[in-house]
Amino acid sequence: MKILHTSDWHLGRQFHNVSLLDDQRHVLQQIIDYAVSSGVDVVIIAGDIYDRSVPPANAVSVMSEVISQLHQAGIIVIITSGNHDGAERLGFAAGVMASQGVHILSDLSKFCEPIVVNDEVAFYGIPFADPVSVRHAFGVEVNTHDEAMAYLTQRITDIADPSLATVVIAHCFIDGGEPSDSERPLSLGGADCVSYQHFIPFSYTALGHLHGRQYKGSEHIRYSGSPLKYSFSETKQIKSFTVVELTPSSFSFEQIPLIPKRDMRRLEGELQQVLESGVNDSARDDYLYVALTDTHAIMDVMSKLRDVYPNVLHVERPGLMKSNDTRALNKQRKQQSEERMFSDFFSQVMGQPMTKEQQTCLHKTLQSLLE
Repeated sequence: MKILHTSDWHLGRQFHNVSLLDDQRHVLQQIIDYAVSSGVDVVIIAGDIYDRSVPPANAVSVMSEVISQLHQAGIIVIITSGNHDGAERLGFAAGVMASQGVHILSDLSKFCEPIVVNDEVAFYGIPFADPVSVRHAFGVEVNTHDEAMAYLTQRITDIADPSLATVVIAHCFIDGGEPSDSERPLSLGGADCVSYQHFIPFSYTALGHLHGRQYKGSEHIRYSGSPLKYSFSETKQIKSFTVVELTPSSFSFEQIPLIPKRDMRRLEGELQQVLESGVNDSARDDYLYVALTDTHAIMDVMSKLRDVYPNVLHVERPGLMKSNDTRALNKQRKQQSEERMFSDFFSQVMGQPMTKEQQTCLHKTLQSLLE
């Protein structure tokens, strides 16, 4: 059986107040085209379909388009809810849709009801579940994410048919996983970590939550990663989806790269260098983080950059902060005069003291303000 594993679409997400919906539609069409042309039997979406529990109407519309195309191609779709999704809203009309081959698994109480496809593979979907929801649903005493997942996976192990390949779909943070800045923490202080050992007995585990593709413990316990870069911490990640060939006794996989409509990159250098390089840059529309190394003040930096790179989203000025050792202000400095504080600030930023002419100008300005 050929299975396509993807996750963390975050439909409706905005990045620096820029809608990513067109970018999302672009890569999702690549997933659909591959699934249809390559004879994929089942598409798994392992949580975080939407970016928030009440998604905007245009995000729901994109999701509807995707499901319709996959359904028309006769491909079974299995969806679980993630921590960003509203489980009850996502599961609306799930019973009716299941009869059409679209299975939305967002009801934790039904996680032990497998979807068996072609009498070959049993799919178990675990909606995002924190310890509180597991205690409430099953009346068991679990206090951590790891204990909750241990309970859920053991339940599946106990009932799984050994004659079938078993696929578990989960949305969690495997201990030792490599996170990105764009992921919402599941809890504070690392208490959300789950051991990969719980998933060892299964034929394949399709994970969601971490946005970088990776595996933990064994190659059959995999995060597909998000289809797009959702933070500048992900600029070096390769975005893809995972295609799994599965039988009761064998497992193989392939990662198919996705080509974004606009990439997400970092540029560094002096302003003039960045502007000159943009003249012949064929990817000027990419989403950019720009770190300028100029050590002097520049007026209207963002406007100058966007004349060449229209999608500059963030600008840093590390060149203005040369003297890292002298940046902290202590209590004594806070009690100093305005003139002395500004003089110290100038030295920290510029890496050199004020000239006599600058000191005179500052003194006159402060006197005028005080008067």
